[in-house]
Amino acid sequence: MLPAVVRPASPRAALRPSNAVNLPPLRAVRLLDQLRERVRMLHYSRRTEQAYLYWSRAFIRFHGLRHPAEMGGPEVEAFLTYLAADRGLSPSSHRQALSALLFLYGKVLGLQLPWMQEIGRPVPKRRLPVVLSVEEVLAVLARLQGEHQLLARLLYGTGLRITEALCLRVKDIDFAQCAIYVRQGKGGKDRVVMLPQSLVLPLREQLGRVRKVWAADVESGHAGVELPHALERKYPRAGASWGWFWVFPQDHHSTDPRSGVVRRHHLYDETFQRAFKRAVQAAGIDKPATPHTLRHCFATHLLQAGSDIRTVQELLGHADVATTMIYTHVLRMGGSAVRSPLDSLPGAEAPQSSRW
Repeated sequence: MLPAVVRPASPRAALRPSNAVNLPPLRAVRLLDQLRERVRMLHYSRRTEQAYLYWSRAFIRFHGLRHPAEMGGPEVEAFLTYLAADRGLSPSSHRQALSALLFLYGKVLGLQLPWMQEIGRPVPKRRLPVVLSVEEVLAVLARLQGEHQLLARLLYGTGLRITEALCLRVKDIDFAQCAIYVRQGKGGKDRVVMLPQSLVLPLREQLGRVRKVWAADVESGHAGVELPHALERKYPRAGASWGWFWVFPQDHHSTDPRSGVVRRHHLYDETFQRAFKRAVQAAGIDKPATPHTLRHCFATHLLQAGSDIRTVQELLGHADVATTMIYTHVLRMGGSAVRSPLDSLPGAEAPQSSRW
């Protein structure tokens, strides 16, 4: 019996990734427009699109505006070396730049060259999160005003990410079940978190103020907010309905950068970040705290109160419990966890006065 004849793969087929045949052809002509089209077709997040565009532009400018199809492994390695050695990028940013270039070559240009498998990914170092004490959280909240204070209390009381809180719709708050529904969180996943009882009345008052804004938009004919995916075509009037309106809307209309439609966006995260930074400075806190620190405080204080780590994992939306385990390290590092041997020495009490 004759052995089966194996036909050698063509050089063009060897350059294509195994999953490239399932991707439809691109309609855009310019390279960066093709990158946008492919990212949106694969339903990547808007932040991922912005990051991939940024690193692709930086790569092209680094090599004198040469087309990536004319370059290969040596040019990619030279760019990554420049980022790590000259610019001192962190391992996470370095991995993000590498992922952007691999996406550009594999998903947009349809090339899968041997050097793409040989490039090593830097291993990110696990850092302990910044965590505020209960007293420090109270001090920061006391120095925030109005809507910003409510947003900060919501972040600390539910463990939401700042983008998840800003993207809340009216329909996502269930006062009857005391629950908040997080739609399309990190990784496109949905989850449910508790609605703190102390926020029921402030949130009802917030929705009362927001309803006046929505009613004014309806009366002026400018009603309508952004809807995810193709819901705007499927339900043309849903964007102007009260249930889809933002819980934290912006105080003015703006132009959607993708569609060019003028409508009301949710509150910008930069606005809240600046207000939070001023509150931290006014409270005299020297820790590098950001709005995301409230999420760390939420998890750490829950574990300190005796909550189960699996429950905290589900509330935070972590896919792996190992990610949630980082907060147990913070607990073990605290002053009440392990007693220093210095404190066990006779006469080790702090002196009443010091020459220093």
